[in-house]
Amino acid sequence: MTRIREIKTTFTAGEVSDELLGRGDLRAYENGALSLRNVFIKPTGGVTRRAGLGYIDTAAGDGRLISFEFNTAQTYLLVVTDEQIDIYAGGVKDDTIAAPWTAAQISQLAWTQSADTLLLTHPDVSPKRLTRNGDGSWSLSDWSFFEDEGISRQPYFKFVDSDVTLTPSGTTGSITLTASEDVFALGHEGTRLRVGGKEVEVTDFDSATVVTVDTIEDLDSTDATIDWAEQAFSAVRGYPATVAFHQDRLVIGGSRDLPNRLWFSKSGDLFNFDLGEGLDDESIEFAILSDQVNAIRGIFSGRHLQVFTSGAEWMVTGDPLTPTSVQIRRQTRVGSVIERYIPPVNVDGATLFVARNKQEIQEFLYTDIEQAYRSTDLALLSRHIIDTPVDQDYDQKKRLLHIVRSDGKFASLTVFRAEQVSAWTLHETDGDVKSVSVVGDDVYMLVARGSLYTIEVFDDALNLDSALTGTAGSPTSVWSGLDHLEGQTVSVVADGAVQSDKIVVSGAVTIDEAASTVEIGLPYAHIIEPLPPSDVGAAGGGRRVRLIEGIFRIKDTAALRLDVGRGLNDVTLKQFGEDEILDAPLPLESGDIRVRSLGWRDDATQPLWRIEQDIPLPFTLLSVTTELKVND
Repeated sequence: MTRIREIKTTFTAGEVSDELLGRGDLRAYENGALSLRNVFIKPTGGVTRRAGLGYIDTAAGDGRLISFEFNTAQTYLLVVTDEQIDIYAGGVKDDTIAAPWTAAQISQLAWTQSADTLLLTHPDVSPKRLTRNGDGSWSLSDWSFFEDEGISRQPYFKFVDSDVTLTPSGTTGSITLTASEDVFALGHEGTRLRVGGKEVEVTDFDSATVVTVDTIEDLDSTDATIDWAEQAFSAVRGYPATVAFHQDRLVIGGSRDLPNRLWFSKSGDLFNFDLGEGLDDESIEFAILSDQVNAIRGIFSGRHLQVFTSGAEWMVTGDPLTPTSVQIRRQTRVGSVIERYIPPVNVDGATLFVARNKQEIQEFLYTDIEQAYRSTDLALLSRHIIDTPVDQDYDQKKRLLHIVRSDGKFASLTVFRAEQVSAWTLHETDGDVKSVSVVGDDVYMLVARGSLYTIEVFDDALNLDSALTGTAGSPTSVWSGLDHLEGQTVSVVADGAVQSDKIVVSGAVTIDEAASTVEIGLPYAHIIEPLPPSDVGAAGGGRRVRLIEGIFRIKDTAALRLDVGRGLNDVTLKQFGEDEILDAPLPLESGDIRVRSLGWRDDATQPLWRIEQDIPLPFTLLSVTTELKVND
C-alpha cells in the first residue's frame, strides 16, 4: 500500500468548479477547494467564517445602495428606493428626501461624485445633483448647464436627416418654425433649438411640423435652413445614461437616443459644453462608430478614460485631452451588461466589470508591453459562482470584491494581484441580497427578508445575520427590539455561550438563562470541503483510499464540526467537549487539532473531509495536513 502525506497551506484559488476534478496538475487545484460557503479567504491563504450582518434599519422597499464620501471623516450611505432617498451617517438616518426614480427605474441609475455633490443620471429622467449643504441639510435638484447672457452651453444634436429644413416665420420675438418633415412632439415645449447658430426656446407645440418659439438670439433670415439642432437631452430625446469626471472635465457617456456618443465639458467648467472654436480647453463631442453596437454602459476614469459599451471596451487618450489630441481605440470585445447599470470598480490599478454574458467578471488592465488594455476573466475556474450579477463593490480594507447575484446570494472575491491571489467564495443568508455598497471601511447590504427590506452591515464581531446585540446592567431573560425578525427562528449567543433557538414573538424573545450581553439574529452555516487529493490517481490508479489522520491548524476558533467519513461531529478543543461547545462560553483556541479516521473509500473523486457548522462562534482554518493510504 502507498502512503501519501499532503499539506494544504492555502486556499488562495478559492472554490473552483468540479470540472477541474481531472486537473490535478493545475496550481488552482492545489490551492483551491470544492466548496467554500459563507467564509472569507484571507490574502495570506487561510479561511475564516464570514462576518455576520448587523441590523441597521428597515428600508422603504427594494432599491439600491450608493456610497457618498465627502471626506475620510464624513461618509454617508444613500438608500435609493421608490421615489425616495434615505441618507444614513454612521448607521443612523440623517435625512429623507423625495426622488424622481420609480422602483422599476432604479436599476438603470448611474452616478459619480465630486466633493459635496453627487451627480445621478437615468436615460428616462432628467439628470439630478444631490448636494450636501453647508448647514448639513441635503437637496436634490436638476442639472443646470452654464448660461452666458441667456445662451445655454449644453450639448445640441440634429436627430433627423441632415436634409430636413426649418423655416422661420420671422427673425425676432415670438415666431413659428416650420419643418419640412415631422419633427416635433408635445415634449419639445420648454426645450431649446439652435437655428443657424442662434438659440430659440419652444413655447408651444402646434403640430409635428410646427412649433412656436421665443428667440433668445435674433435669427439671420427667414430662409429655410438645414443648419439647425435641438438640445441633446430632453423628455423627447432622453437623458444622459452614465457620467464621470476625467482630467477636470465632466464626461457624459451616452443617452437614451444617442447611446454611443461621448460629451466632454470645457476644462475646469463642468457644466459648459460649448464647442466653441476647438481650442484646447473647449468641450469635446464625438460618437463611437465601429462594426458593432456600442451603447455606452459605463465610463471610468483611470490611467485613461475607459469606456465600457454593450459590445466592446475602449480607451480614450489625450494627454491632456483636447479637441485636437483626443483619440479613441477599441481594446477588447467583451461587452457589458445592458439591462442595468453595474458600476466598474478599481482593484489594484485594474478595472473590474461584469461581462455582457453575466457569467464573467473581467479584469480590464493596461499592459506597458503592449501599450494597450487586455481583459481577463477572473471567474474562469469558478464559473458556477458567477450567475447573473446585479451589483458589485470593492472593500479595499479587506481586499474583497462583493458580487450580488440575481438569486439573492452573493459572492466574494479575495483579490491581490501582486501575490497572484484570486479566490472566490459563495455566501447565503436567510433572505435575498439586493444591493451592496462600501462606505469608508463599512460594507452595507440591502436584504429582502420576508416582506421587509433591511439595511445591514458586515460586523466582524458578529456570527449571525440581521443581528442585534444588547447589554444589561444585570442579567435578564427577556430581550426586545427584534421587530424586524417577527415570527422568525433566531439563534442566541448569551454571555459568549450558545443557547437554544427561539421564535420572535411581539418583537422579543425569552432566553433559557439570564445574561448581561446577547447577540440575537439569523443563523448561517459555513462549509469548507477540499478537492480530492491530486496524488491519489497517480499513486493508486483510482483505487480505494482512506484517510489515516488529519491535522487542522486553527486560529481564534471556538467550535469545529468536522466530518472525516463518519458524519458531522463536534471536535473537542482541548478539554472542552460537545456539551460545552453549546452551553458554555469557550476561550478562542489556536493550534493543531489531530483527528484520526477509519474506513476505506471506493470513490477517490470524493473529498476526504468536510467542515460544516452553523454554530455562531468564531472559526478560522489556516492549513490542513492529511495522511492517507491508497490500496494498490
